[in-house]
Amino acid sequence: MHAADLLQASIDRTRSIACVGLDPRPALLPPGLISEALKVHGDTAQGVAAAFLAFNLGLLEAIAGHCAAVKPQLACYEAYGSAGLKALELTVVRARELGIPVIADGKRNDIGSTAEHYAQAFLTQAPGLAGSAIPGLGADWLTINGYLGSDGVTPFLGKAPTGTGVYVLVKTSNPSSGDLQDQPQGEGTVAEAMARLVHRWGAGRVGTCGLTDVGAVVGATWPAQARALRALMPDTPFLVPGYGAQGGSAADAKAGARADGRGILVNSSRGIIGAWQATKTADWQAAARAALDTMNQDLA
Repeated sequence: MHAADLLQASIDRTRSIACVGLDPRPALLPPGLISEALKVHGDTAQGVAAAFLAFNLGLLEAIAGHCAAVKPQLACYEAYGSAGLKALELTVVRARELGIPVIADGKRNDIGSTAEHYAQAFLTQAPGLAGSAIPGLGADWLTINGYLGSDGVTPFLGKAPTGTGVYVLVKTSNPSSGDLQDQPQGEGTVAEAMARLVHRWGAGRVGTCGLTDVGAVVGATWPAQARALRALMPDTPFLVPGYGAQGGSAADAKAGARADGRGILVNSSRGIIGAWQATKTADWQAAARAALDTMNQDLA
């Protein structure tokens, strides 16, 4: 299925535009999971990875059917080497079993064959020694940095719209994004120049839902820019970080929606997976689900 159609089908099915960031770190893990991992593996990378996996599997069970997608931040897993990557792989397997689209958040950026290898690693498959195909992570979408230009984007795209997509950084949610992205460029800003490129890269790649498989990362912390960028990218799906913990409101997060309401996916990470700490409850799965329900109501 076309990547945008897959995501839109999940939005329609769950009645949610929420994306849950699966960004585990030791400080967010419930004590019971930590104790169990320490008993079996000690204070090692394997122990952290085991706790991450147990946490993620429990979160997926709690949120399945109530969010449109999940977004593991690759750095959280890569920090723990092969053990962390195995936990990531098994997390993606379980998400797909539950029918939840997966966005690998790696912000990869390179050109030529190196970019192709990144695409193989996270979206598709790599060639084997005897002509076989070695599956990669199997994510549905990957975040990428487009500031190397077309040379760093086209290797991530199939020759025709495929079952995978990319979200290109356009206007990120961090406070200092304006150091570069708001600088004057031609008739607008650097971010607007990138938006025009994203629109061009997505030309001819529109799914039946009316959106392309070349998306844009547009932060909820910049609602005015989001509206302007939507005018430049009418068929582009937006991945919207910055809601909740970073200060973006529901109205801010939805500022970049199309007139038909489509085209936005709003991410929350700590607000969901860390909800058990905020509510001071031991039932971390119920806390995550309650926080997601509140987010869905806020965004409805």
